Amino acid sequence: MKILHLDTNHPLLINQLNDLGFTNHEDYTSSKQDIETKIQDYDGIVLRSRFTIDKAFLDKAVNLKFIGRVGAGLENIDCNYAKKKSIALIAAPEGNRNAVGEHALGMLLSLFNKLNKADHEVRQGKWQREENRGIELDGKTVGLIGYGNMGKAFAKKLRGFDVELICYDIKDNVGDEYCKQVSLQLLQKHTDVLSLHTPETPLTLGMVNKTFINQFSKPFWLINTARGKSVVTHDLVDALKTKKILGAGLDVLEYEKSSFETLFSSELPEAFQYLINSENVMLSPHVAGWTKESKEKLAQTIVDKIKAKFC
Repeated sequence: MKILHLDTNHPLLINQLNDLGFTNHEDYTSSKQDIETKIQDYDGIVLRSRFTIDKAFLDKAVNLKFIGRVGAGLENIDCNYAKKKSIALIAAPEGNRNAVGEHALGMLLSLFNKLNKADHEVRQGKWQREENRGIELDGKTVGLIGYGNMGKAFAKKLRGFDVELICYDIKDNVGDEYCKQVSLQLLQKHTDVLSLHTPETPLTLGMVNKTFINQFSKPFWLINTARGKSVVTHDLVDALKTKKILGAGLDVLEYEKSSFETLFSSELPEAFQYLINSENVMLSPHVAGWTKESKEKLAQTIVDKIKAKFC
C-alpha cells in the first residue's frame, strides 16, 4: 500500500510504516490542486490540518482506503462522504489527551492565582501583593462540556483537588468515578468553572453565546482547549465586561484558520483587542495538545491503528 504524507510529523510514523511494508511518499508543499492530480495513486493519506478533505478531493482519490489524521478531531474531513466511499477514518485523540488535560489545569491555576499579571508587574519593579491575592480551586464545582478523551483526561488531573466534577455530553452514560454526568441545566446551575472539551460540529459552532452564558446561575470562569469557533468572542467579551464570566483561558480562538497554523488574514477584530488587554484572560496559540511527548504519542497512535486495520 502507498501512503501520501501531507504534513510533517514525528519521524517514527514513517519509519515504522516503512518497517511494516508500506510505501511512504511525502509532499508538504504542493497545493491542494496539485495533490488532487496524483491522489488516485495512493491507498492512504496522513495529515494534520493542512487543508480540507472534501467531496471533490475524495472523488479523485479513487483508490483511497484510509485517511489518518494526526490529531484528535476529524472536522477537516467530509466524514459522511468518506464513509460512503468505504474510506476508513483514523484519528488519535488518545495521543494528546494528557497534554490537553495538563494545559487546561495550568491555565485554570494561573488565572486563579493571577500568575501572568503578577509576573509582568514584578518584572516592571511593581510589588503589589494585595492586588494579586488569588483564589483557591478547592470547594469549586467544575463543569465539563464534552466527556470523551479530553474531558476525562482533565477530570483525572483534578483528582487531587477538593472539587465537585460534573459533565454534560450528548452521549448517555459517559460519567465515571471522576465525574458525574448531569443535564445541561444542572451544569449551568452549579458550575463555577466551565471547561470545553467538544469537537467542532454543527451543534458546537457558536455554542457559547450570549443566551448560553446568561443561563448560568453564577458568574463562572471559562477554559477552552477545544475548538475556537465554539465561543462567540463578542459575547464572551460582553460577559467579561459585566463579570458574568470572571476570566477566560483560551488556547483556541474563533478567528483561527482551519489549518490552525495561522490566526488572522486581516487586522485584529475589536473583540480580540479587548482580550489581549484583559488581565483576567490567558491566551495560547492552539498548543494544549502540542507537547514534545504528544507529538510522539500521536504518531504512534496512528501507526498502531493503521497496523491493526491493514496488517
